[in-house]
Amino acid sequence: MNSVKLAPLLLIFVEVANQRSFTKAANKLGLSKSAISQQIKRLEETTGQQLLIRNTRGLVLTAVGEALLARSELFSEQLNMTLIELNSAKSQPSGSFKVSVPPFFEQHIVIPALKQLSLEFPKLQPEVLVTGKWQDLIEHNLDAAIFGGNIKDCSYRALSIGKVSEILIASPRYITQHGTLKDVEQLIEQQFIATPWQHGELQLFDNNQANKRQVKVTHHARVNTLATVLEMVLHDMGIAFFPEFLAQSHLANGRIIRVLPEVRGKAWHFYFLHQYKGEKPIHVTRFYQLFRHYFAKASL
Repeated sequence: MNSVKLAPLLLIFVEVANQRSFTKAANKLGLSKSAISQQIKRLEETTGQQLLIRNTRGLVLTAVGEALLARSELFSEQLNMTLIELNSAKSQPSGSFKVSVPPFFEQHIVIPALKQLSLEFPKLQPEVLVTGKWQDLIEHNLDAAIFGGNIKDCSYRALSIGKVSEILIASPRYITQHGTLKDVEQLIEQQFIATPWQHGELQLFDNNQANKRQVKVTHHARVNTLATVLEMVLHDMGIAFFPEFLAQSHLANGRIIRVLPEVRGKAWHFYFLHQYKGEKPIHVTRFYQLFRHYFAKASL
């Protein structure tokens, strides 16, 4: 019998030897008395030695049993120390913590969430992959991923974060130069700044996500980041479809204004993806909580 299969028998033997009773050992280990007896018999058969003598006063260790107890108690102590260390590591996670996030989430949501996570779990080493593309968790060795839209058919767990919708924005100077828009049909006449996921026909809804309309636009410029979109808008270069929560601070200080405030884009659902089947590691759960907190704060 190999050492892995022998280990449980030795732990039971240590308890029986210390208690000097099958009944007390069974109660301590949460097993039946007959199960304990069978395991001790199995250990004696494996070693080819009698370890215990049963008499009217209880159990007495043989000389071989005494020798085995001395060695097994050390093994038991080492195992307990290992379990303590594992529990400590569980409560204080360490090592790389790799997450994938969309390009426009890092500044006001991801970074504050990771800062707080690092304060609570200082042994973690955050690693952030910023991308708008689907990232397979296993293939890219990710602990978690933030993804918006339709999730691919996979076995990962998806926890809801919230929804993001886009609004039409422009600078006050641009509107002064080109005139105030009164109808969505006027968008075709505007200098529209587009991202790769925006096409020549926009899906527009009212503010209750009803009354869908398809409206054509002409792309005056195309860029691949929302930061560039915002800079172009701030420099009076056109109108853009922009995530509402990212526009809030600029709307508040008047650097941009909302165009056609009665319409908005489709609300995209964002999810927190992880691959854990049972209970999530404590730091993964905490990052999800922090991410939702800062997402809700940014969306106000």
